[in-house]
Amino acid sequence: MILTGRGRKIDLSQPRIMGILNFTPDSFSDGSRFNQLDKALFHAEEMVNDGAAIIDIGGESTRPGAAYVSEQEELDRIIPVVEQLSQKLDVMISVDTYKTVVMAEACKAGAHLINDIKALQEPGALKAAADSDALICLMHMQGEPRTMQQQPEYSDVVQEVSAFLNERVRASLKAGIEAEKLILDPGFGFGKTVAQNYELLGRMEELGHAFPWLIGVSRKSMIGNFLNCPVNERLAGSIAAALYAVSQGARIIRVHDVQPTSDALRVFWHAQQFQRLQTK
Repeated sequence: MILTGRGRKIDLSQPRIMGILNFTPDSFSDGSRFNQLDKALFHAEEMVNDGAAIIDIGGESTRPGAAYVSEQEELDRIIPVVEQLSQKLDVMISVDTYKTVVMAEACKAGAHLINDIKALQEPGALKAAADSDALICLMHMQGEPRTMQQQPEYSDVVQEVSAFLNERVRASLKAGIEAEKLILDPGFGFGKTVAQNYELLGRMEELGHAFPWLIGVSRKSMIGNFLNCPVNERLAGSIAAALYAVSQGARIIRVHDVQPTSDALRVFWHAQQFQRLQTK
């Protein structure tokens, strides 16, 4: 399976890693470690060398309770990063945004993928995405980032996530976005309790395989609250959840810790290929 966004191809016949580059002062995990251009570029290059096939650039934290960032401030944060990365690194560039103008400007600057936590529901987002020729990731979220963890409720979390994403796929196709450009994300940690996150992870197979799945569980509270550990001690749990997601069909794993996740994924995938040969 090869996807093409704005002329850039990515082969998803095996799982790929998306490295997280938060160009924000208030990321739940990175804080302000990479919110200077030179540090961001160095970290991006490091992630590519460690095995990242995609760099996902974010200019607004979407952790619960995070402050809103204006359109202009987000542009000021991420456009220089996108421009520099597109010139200096041979890698697919993703922009983590739900703002229509940011989508358009980031693609003009060199981005190949739009990673939208609101699944193109903002006014004008469907048209901007269709016009961009970029790959599009549609994510499920219940509520808004600032309030999403205030008692989220579902009658059946898997069915409701699936129904929402199916509706957003239909809207995207109707807007002129090609099916071959769509990626789906069930939205772990976005409007879901710890129990709901694990039910969703455990039942991922039920979501189907019509489109590639992008999974983001790295360092999240579903790991920390379950293991009772702080952000900087969640690596092992994050890798375990990521590998389980791959076993259920995930094709893109969004992570902070690229090198150890890449090593684990390579070993896991290599062993799985022998298992598949035995069952043929």
